[in-house]
Amino acid sequence: MSDATRTPAQEDAELHEQARIRREKLAALQEAGKDPFQIVKYDVTHHSSEIKENFEALNGQKVAVAGRMMSKRVMGKASFCHVQDLGGSIQCYVCRDSLGEEAYKEFKKLDRGDVIGVRGEVFLTKTGEISVHAEEVTLLAKSLEVLPEKFHGLTNTDMRYRQRYVDLIMNPEVRDTFVKRSQILRELRAYLDSKGFLEVDTPILTPFEIGASARPFLTHHNSLDMDMVLRIETELYLKRLIVGGLERVYEVGRIFRNEGMDTKHNPEFTSIELYQAFTDYHGMMDLVEEMMKTVARKVCGSLVIPYQGNQIDLSHWERLTMVEAVKKYSGVDFAAVSSDEEAIALAKEHHVELPEVPTRGAILAEFFDAFVEEKLIQPTFIYDYPVEISPLAKRKPDDPAFTERFEYFINATEFGNAFSELNDPIDQKQRFERQVAERKALDPESKAQVDYDYVTALEYGMPPTGGLGFGVDRLVMLLTDSASIRDVLLFPTMKPLD
Repeated sequence: MSDATRTPAQEDAELHEQARIRREKLAALQEAGKDPFQIVKYDVTHHSSEIKENFEALNGQKVAVAGRMMSKRVMGKASFCHVQDLGGSIQCYVCRDSLGEEAYKEFKKLDRGDVIGVRGEVFLTKTGEISVHAEEVTLLAKSLEVLPEKFHGLTNTDMRYRQRYVDLIMNPEVRDTFVKRSQILRELRAYLDSKGFLEVDTPILTPFEIGASARPFLTHHNSLDMDMVLRIETELYLKRLIVGGLERVYEVGRIFRNEGMDTKHNPEFTSIELYQAFTDYHGMMDLVEEMMKTVARKVCGSLVIPYQGNQIDLSHWERLTMVEAVKKYSGVDFAAVSSDEEAIALAKEHHVELPEVPTRGAILAEFFDAFVEEKLIQPTFIYDYPVEISPLAKRKPDDPAFTERFEYFINATEFGNAFSELNDPIDQKQRFERQVAERKALDPESKAQVDYDYVTALEYGMPPTGGLGFGVDRLVMLLTDSASIRDVLLFPTMKPLD
């Protein structure tokens, strides 16, 4: 019966039978005192990529490789198999005369997916493939489950995310994505370290919900008998360190937000927040641009990055105020808008949704969402945000209705958020209290509180400071041309199948 004519029930029955046979093979090995799970160590000398890259030096030399057997072709007294490891895969030539009759019989009983070790001599086959001539084959772990078919692979995206271990086995490009993710993090740290930043750790469990708009996950500390929340940002702790005299700090931190999920959002994600004393948001713009260029060159070898059908040019960054951007893309000039009432009328005229608190600044932000963001394909800084939506940013001295804040956008997606940090404790306290009051007016059940200890920290004096926060996952998506955040998270949040 061909694959095309098998029903799903028949395929399930066949897989069940194959799994049963594999368990019988394991039982037989254990009965014979050859339990592979009793092996505790195997001395690997080379990965497959090392052998291929250094063939001239290793030709004729003895090596030991180990990995998952992804294919096996038995041809009488001689066989071939491919062993897949972190570096790729390599062909192994296995023959009865080199291995011995009993060992060769054991090899023929191995299944695709078994983890094996192969010791032997490096050589080139008649067809020109670099291979290992096996002198010893060791079963290191028995695969009791059947791998997906070679040519169809693991293609169901839901199962790929649920069974990432199988996804990594079957799809080398997935493995490459996560190797590159690690490289991106390494290069980000290297860049910040080179600029004199100190990496620190701050609490994940915090004593109360701050007044920010993000919804937190709630938990309870049994020993202290107190409710706590998982952090929605690392900002306030890091700025306490600036007050304490650590002039440049950053944290690579896990953030938790009890909100919606889509291709750009996961309830837990990785961010980097950094703070630098004695600079402002223009200094942060310069840092972002240099950092992005540096990481792209190191990871991708180019400043022109293909992403989902677009060519993103990281060598050029446009800089627009929010008012300029709204005027450019909608034709509405908020510089000429003098009142909330006038802004409300413009919103109704242009069919823009009114925010919960319909002030001029908040409506400007709604215009930006409606007309601008989707147009920002190439790297763009949008700066000078309304004070209503920027509770932690310093007001502009020449126009206190706006703050020294920017976000940067690529491919119509926000990648990061930065401020000239507010360091006036009186202004900060007032903004916090107003923010919490608005939050509780909208949601009487909200447990949001003012972080008065942070206000106290500011009262000791925080120098002028530039701050930046950005999502690592979105950056990895960009540099690996991944369409969904789930493609760059090893274990994305999933609802249990049962």
